[in-house]
Amino acid sequence: MSHLDPNRDVKLLKVIQNLIGVVVVLIAGIIIILFISIFHWDMKSLFTRSNNESVQELEKKRSFLKWKSENIVADEMATFWAPASFDEMPKDSEAKARIEYGKELIAHTAKYLGPNGSVRKISNGMNCQNCHLDAGTKVWGNNYGAVFSTYPKYRARSGIEEDITKRINDCLERSLNGKALPIDSREMQSMKAYIEFIGKDVKKGVKPKGSGIFELKFLERAADPTRGKVVFVNKCQSCHQANGEGLLTENKVEYIYPPLWGPHSYNNGAGLFRISRFAGYVKYNMPQGASFQNSQLSDEECWDVAAFVNSQSRPVKNIKADWPKIAEKPIDHPFGPFADGFTEAQHKFGPFSPIVSERKRQKEIKDTIKI
Repeated sequence: MSHLDPNRDVKLLKVIQNLIGVVVVLIAGIIIILFISIFHWDMKSLFTRSNNESVQELEKKRSFLKWKSENIVADEMATFWAPASFDEMPKDSEAKARIEYGKELIAHTAKYLGPNGSVRKISNGMNCQNCHLDAGTKVWGNNYGAVFSTYPKYRARSGIEEDITKRINDCLERSLNGKALPIDSREMQSMKAYIEFIGKDVKKGVKPKGSGIFELKFLERAADPTRGKVVFVNKCQSCHQANGEGLLTENKVEYIYPPLWGPHSYNNGAGLFRISRFAGYVKYNMPQGASFQNSQLSDEECWDVAAFVNSQSRPVKNIKADWPKIAEKPIDHPFGPFADGFTEAQHKFGPFSPIVSERKRQKEIKDTIKI
């Protein structure tokens, strides 16, 4: 006598249920295919259209963001300092000639004051314009926008009040590694007249936006000369040459591209020997063609290339008299002694945030004692 196997019946029931499920899925698939066929849906076209629409939307978004960015930059540029127009030159022929000669001296200093200068031989062959771009008029190009409006003024580096002629001679003695001009010389008075003229529209005591050098945000690490060398080779070497020696004109009178180190470059007392100044200068000016609207290096690249360039050999100036008040030394002045306890290496390369914090702490203590 045979016995019914309940387990076998359960298994058979499951098989039947699975078969029914498969049949249902197949029927549903056939219905969908027939539906698509009846209404002539082109699946490939559908997905292609969808993808094309996505790409178009993305391009529209990119175009809008670019337009917005350009307009923001344009609006900001409109607030920046601009030099006085030469259409506003004084009618007096002597005053006009003095200003024109001053501009010529700024643009082609070496022609008149360099090693082969026609007037004096007192500088290293660089032009003022090599550092003060476009004869001192370019936005964030180490321009003269705030010179006439803020001088005379106290400068911590010398510890005294300085006028424009002192500022000019500082550049000659430091950036051009040369000698000072007599204050009453035609050349000094002409450069002074030019600087005063292009800055005449700025109110006294005001430092206009876009003047001088851009202040770049500190890195949270030390600037790295090794990384900076890579930046120099890839971005700077083609103009400033492999050994940083710069490129002279055919007649060897002045530089097309100035030397960044070596015997004909700026000395260790120049402003650009501080890497914050060099990095800020590079940001919107280098490589050639860079501008506020079109920067070409990241902030890190600017700091690193500054560290590399200022690690190379250059003329040495006796700067023992600089910064007579030690506490007033800039954070990145690389020569001790210091009032904050940090090393020369950290003052030169950073990181600078700990120095900022320590100086703030010291100031708070002093302020508390005064109270």
